[in-house]
Amino acid sequence: MSDGTELTALQAALAAEHAAVYGYGVVGGRVEERRRSEARAAYDAHRARRDALVRAVRDLGGSPVAADAGYALPFPVQDGTAAVRLAARLEERLAGAYSDLVRAATGARRADAAGALREAAVRAVRWSGEGVAFPGLAERSDGRAGVAGTTPSPTAPTPTTP
Repeated sequence: MSDGTELTALQAALAAEHAAVYGYGVVGGRVEERRRSEARAAYDAHRARRDALVRAVRDLGGSPVAADAGYALPFPVQDGTAAVRLAARLEERLAGAYSDLVRAATGARRADAAGALREAAVRAVRWSGEGVAFPGLAERSDGRAGVAGTTPSPTAPTPTTP
């Protein structure tokens, strides 16, 4: 794979992490008390992954994609049940982004992406209570990984990448 393909996959993973950080802010505000520490741990993990991806994009000479000001959620999150469902969706979406990065990357970056894919898949199962045979591969699962998560809010400017 070329550095351009790897950079594109890094940027997509970074955008997914930005959305996850935003989404976990919503999850943390709505999830039941008994799962709040789990939401906080996921939030912290995604912030750390996001920061690592920013460095990786810069290492390849890219300009990291910025977070959007806001994201449209895939469904209303008005209670703890919906918050848990959102957390699972966020993780499924991240698994898809990291699956693409595993395919595009080599060496240590590929190993790190595989670890991130595994972590997202495990968190998705913890939140949803069910797993898929091939996490992150929409064509091998029930298709949820490709449509899950948050999208930029229509009022937020869409970042452009060089």
